[in-house]
Amino acid sequence: MPRGRGRCKGGKRHFTNFEAMEEQKKKEEKERQWRKEQGETDSEEDEEKSGSDSSEESTEEEEEEVKEQKAKGVGGLIECENPNRVVSKPKKVSTLTSTSDTAAASKPQLSRREREEIQKQRATAHYRKMHSEGKTEEARADLARLAIIRQQREEAAKKREEEKQAREAAASAKKEQLAKALNKKKS
Repeated sequence: MPRGRGRCKGGKRHFTNFEAMEEQKKKEEKERQWRKEQGETDSEEDEEKSGSDSSEESTEEEEEEVKEQKAKGVGGLIECENPNRVVSKPKKVSTLTSTSDTAAASKPQLSRREREEIQKQRATAHYRKMHSEGKTEEARADLARLAIIRQQREEAAKKREEEKQAREAAASAKKEQLAKALNKKKS
């Protein structure tokens, strides 16, 4: 094996959780108190009772020293907690209903793009409405153009009608002449 590769132990690192340790200590303390109340004793308590009173005082002092020991370096200055841990706090029903009422009453917060999109849609709808009513310049120009086209179509229709009547008159005149010519020949 090359140098520097044998130091790893191969296992995953395991860190004890400070809160879990505190809970474990509290649990053990409650069990001791319960046993004292019930009259039961552990092997640890037997050893403490069999020893002198000075040993009990020394263990209490050691526990206090452990609690009072300050962490060295930055740990002593800063309290370390997991910033990702979310503690769920119980919420009151009255605060929940009041916040939901205020949220429903106030307008929802929109981003700039969403606001611009809504304004754009409103503007286009307003323009379409004004255009259909004929109040915009473009609508007026369109209506004028349509009026001119309508007038031209009416004139063309009149012209066609006159031409049709002229053709019919010419055809009827021709028939009359033909009929006269045939009548003359017969007589």
